[in-house]
Amino acid sequence: MLGGSEDPFFQQPLWLQTRCAGHILWAYNEEHVDELSAYVGAQLRERGGVRPTMSMFARLPAWMKRADNRTEVLAGLETLRELAKRMAPADRSDAAHGRGDRPRAHMSMYFRGAPYEL
Repeated sequence: MLGGSEDPFFQQPLWLQTRCAGHILWAYNEEHVDELSAYVGAQLRERGGVRPTMSMFARLPAWMKRADNRTEVLAGLETLRELAKRMAPADRSDAAHGRGDRPRAHMSMYFRGAPYEL
């Protein structure tokens, strides 16, 4: 399921998660954290584009967009940023991958499992 705290392809919990404002705040990677921080931290949010409902920001939950939660969400995003720096995929131990399915460097970074047979 897209938009949840679980990877939609592997059905595994995302690495970057923290509790925030009574909810789970998550991100895919450090770039995602940066984009969310820029949006949440903006004092003026302008709508743009032809299809504004297709943007990531239009689909954020209301609790993340509320001005009352801005400080807490930004602090949560900073926690995720620090977590991302400590938990780079190449630095994760084999124990972190339950089935021994470490990402393979010579294939797509998202492909896990046995190599293709030609």
